[in-house]
Parts: sequence; structure tokens; C-alpha cells
Amino acid sequence: MPTLKELFAQVDEQREEIIALEQALVRIPSVNTGIMPTGDETPVCEYVRDWLADDGIKSEILARVPNRGNIIARIEGTNSDAGLMFMSHTDVVPVEEEDKWRFPPFSATIADGRIFGRGATDCKGLLTAQMYAMRLLMRNDIKLQDSLILASGADEEHGGRYGFGWLAENYPEKIRAPFAVNEGGGTPIDSPSGLTYLLGTGEKGRLQVEIDIKGTSAHASVPWQGSNALYTLHRVLKRIEEYEPERDTSTSLFEHLSVFAIEHKPSAENIDDIIAEMEPLNPRFASMMRALSRMTLTPTMINGGIKSNSVPESIRLTCDVRTLPHQSDDYLREQLDMILEGIPNTTYEIDYMAVPNSSAFETRLGRSIRHATAAALGVDDIQWVPAISTGFTDSRFLRPLGTITYGFSGSHPDDDPMLDHVHGTDESVGINSLISGTKIMLALAIDVLGGE
Repeated sequence: MPTLKELFAQVDEQREEIIALEQALVRIPSVNTGIMPTGDETPVCEYVRDWLADDGIKSEILARVPNRGNIIARIEGTNSDAGLMFMSHTDVVPVEEEDKWRFPPFSATIADGRIFGRGATDCKGLLTAQMYAMRLLMRNDIKLQDSLILASGADEEHGGRYGFGWLAENYPEKIRAPFAVNEGGGTPIDSPSGLTYLLGTGEKGRLQVEIDIKGTSAHASVPWQGSNALYTLHRVLKRIEEYEPERDTSTSLFEHLSVFAIEHKPSAENIDDIIAEMEPLNPRFASMMRALSRMTLTPTMINGGIKSNSVPESIRLTCDVRTLPHQSDDYLREQLDMILEGIPNTTYEIDYMAVPNSSAFETRLGRSIRHATAAALGVDDIQWVPAISTGFTDSRFLRPLGTITYGFSGSHPDDDPMLDHVHGTDESVGINSLISGTKIMLALAIDVLGGE
């Protein structure tokens, strides 16, 4: 078996092939609007299947409905049981204003050491690194003791009902492994202690709240004959804007603030002061602390009115809510009742899309990720901090099955994660991160599964 150093040299030599793979995946538009029919993930799955087949890696495409495929590939070890799963997703969010993009959003244009395109970093960059790691395992005839699964799901961007959620309910045996690595972490962050990586050990809950506001219709020329629901909407929005969520420092991140030269013991009473002190020095970390020290309630969409000359009698306000691990939907109801108290003709419904979830920080998989990252980067003194993701991922479907799951993409320390623009204009991935990610996934598979 080649040494890790020799395998890493192969990754460097095949840099252009890795770039080409990422470009090919980005150029397949698999846009998930959240409204059926949508997604179109099957063409991505078919490309992945054919690409892996070139190296004799078998895979299958499973779909709840036509054209919303999920691909599952497997390298068999000497044991029949799987020991590790590479996770990712194939769908991407829509492009809102294409003319604002520096390059066409599905062109996968290379500029400034980055590949630009919708899905370049969320999540086709991770899929690229995992696929190429599997290719190198096969081409070097590395015999694994336990099997390696690659699973890339549909519909991650709208709840996983056609992806990992459906797979976990209907085909759990096909995605069963003790360990999995997914998106949702693995980015370096500035720290006085040196190179520091955030290991995604869990994620906040995600709920969608629909607030319905009722009025009475009338002709717009005599508005006093009706009751304009938009005026009530104004009151609701003002209450939400002024809402001060309860502060909380119980998540694991706040146990490691000394890594960032923060000596104060964080509490609900002082966390805002700590964030204010950190903001000018490390705005990205300050933003993370803000998100992980409170529930967020964010209005995102408004729908209402039927005609420009009619007083609207029905308005629906959609809000995104992210809860901390211990905050239930009953807690959210208490907060909503408080916010809407005294505002007439308002009701709400809650759709629970993602339950807060996490894996332990100190595990065999965690140690393997540390070893693989140190080897791939040639750096021994890396600091590691557990982090709860402010968004949600498909990892939430694996943890209830008993799978220890971490978010770790293996971004290169020289890449600025603020340039990724996830879900935004000019989304891109650093080429250096594709290369470091490939090396880390390769070393991780060998460390976890055993190679000879």
C-alpha cells in the first residue's frame, strides 16, 4: 500500500482532474425550489454513477419520485459491514438574481483560485472530494477492512423528504454505518491559539412558522369600509423586530472560548458584551456566538392580497426559526404567544422541519478526523472546537440511527470561508480546499476503515 505522503502526491498531481470533476457537477443544474416538481437530482446521480463505474465502484439510484434520485455507492471491505459513510447532497438552492453574478451561475468558471457556481461549495465541493478519494482508493488497490459507503441525497435544501429522510425511513440498511462525515463544519477560523478548526458536532433545530392575519375586504377607494390586514402585519413585524430572545450559553462551543483568548466565563448575562468585544477582532466568530446563544425568529416571506384596488383581508407571513438543542416547539409557542399578545385576528402554525441534534465531541471518528487533517496539511498543532451548526443538514437523519456524524469539509486554512457565499450571489469554492478536502477524505477512510 502506498504511504499517505505518496497518496497525497497523487492528489496534487491530479489537481486538474479534481477541478474538472467539480466543474462537471456544478454544470448540472439540480435546483430545488421547495415546490414540486423540483430538484432534478437524478442527472447528477447518473453522472456520479457513471464516473465511479470507471473504477469499478458499484452504485444504485433510489428515488421516492421520478427524477429525484439518491445515489448510494460502496467499496466493499474484507468485512461485510460498513465502517464509514461519506455524506453529501446533490440539490442546490435557486438563483435569485442571475444578472448580479460575476459569472453565469452554472458555468463553473475558474477565477482567483476559485470555482464559481451555484452548489460549488454547498454541497458539490464535498461530493467531489469524497468521489475522488474513492477513486484513489480503488486505483491504488487499497484493501479496506470495513466497507466505505458514499451517499448523496436529494432534497437537503427543503427538508430531506425525498432524500435522506426518506432513505432513513425506507432503506436504513443501505446507509447504516457507525460513523459518517457530512457538510456542516470543517472550516478554519481565526484564533490567537493558531490554526483552529470547527468540528460540526450538531445543529440547531429548524422550524417554519406561518402567521395568518385576517382583515375585512373593501374597495381600495373607500378603505375605511374594510379592515386592512397589512396594517396588522405591520404590528406583527414590529413586534418580531423588537423581540429579544432569551440568552443561553449551554452549547458546547462556549466551553472552549479560551482558544479564542476569551477569558470571561460566558453566561446569559455577559454573552452580548463578549460578542461586542469580539466583533471588531473576529466578526465571523462573533456572528457564530450570537447565533448559538439564542433562538432566532426571522420573517422571510409575505403572501397576500388579490388585487391592487382591493383592501387585503388575508396575509400570510412566513418565518424561519432556529432553536437551541433544549428548546422545544412548546417553548416556541410560548414565545410566539408573547410576541403576538394583544394583536387581534392573528393565528399561527408551526412546521417542525429539523429537530436539534448532536454527536459527542470525543469519539474515535473525531480522533481520526484530527489525524487525517494534520497529515494532509502537514500541521501538528491544530486546535479543535466543537460547534453546533446554525443551519440544518441531513446529519439529523443519521444520528437517531446511532451513527456518530460530524460536519467536516476539510477547507484549506489559506481559503477565506467568507468567500464561499453559500446560498448567495457568486457562490464559489476554493480550489485549495478541494485539494485539501480530497486528501483529508482519503486519509480519513484509511484511518477509520484500515487499509493494506
